[in-house]
Amino acid sequence: MKIYRLLSDQNKLTKKVIIFDMDGTLYSHDEYIRSQHDLPVMRLASLQGKTFDQMNGEISERRKGQSISLGNIFLSFGISIEETIRWREELYRPEDYLREDNLLCVSLQKLAKRFSFALVTNNPVSLAVRTLKILGVYDFFPDIVGLDTCGVSKPHAAIFNKVLQLYGVSAKQCISVGDRYDIDIALALDLGMGGILVDGVEDVYKLPETLHDNI
Repeated sequence: MKIYRLLSDQNKLTKKVIIFDMDGTLYSHDEYIRSQHDLPVMRLASLQGKTFDQMNGEISERRKGQSISLGNIFLSFGISIEETIRWREELYRPEDYLREDNLLCVSLQKLAKRFSFALVTNNPVSLAVRTLKILGVYDFFPDIVGLDTCGVSKPHAAIFNKVLQLYGVSAKQCISVGDRYDIDIALALDLGMGGILVDGVEDVYKLPETLHDNI
């Protein structure tokens, strides 16, 4: 876990919001996360008459070492966000990989005494709902901002601004928590939010104590 910034003027804030990423943050499962890359890439490869390795190589070349979301990469291949959403809803199977996480539930219960929660994901809202229900934490997230909410992928200011609108807060009242700096944290910091980079759900388990000591 790496803390980049916490809340500004925290003692004056009446409302504090943690904006959670989902995949790789609220759960850790390398095989499932890998499938979220491999399955749509295989479909794109099939459409373009290429092998998976060829397609993967082209994607890596377009990324050029940058952490660019798969949805944004697919746009460069002519695959619309709407089509990406359909593929993800069809191909991804959290039910095959994940299960209820009691430790996560306990951690969120502790945090909920002091914070409101939002979920921001580059997957569609319907997939986020399925995932949260499997993990047993759906009731903690009254608002989910997904790929189909704004029609853009993180990092994009419209996504974070949507959270500010939904909760009636300013950026300085929010902390973005996620597992990818370029996708989940960098833009949030630029907008004036706090930011915490985690290595997986095990770091989320530690957040109640971490934030208790610092906020």
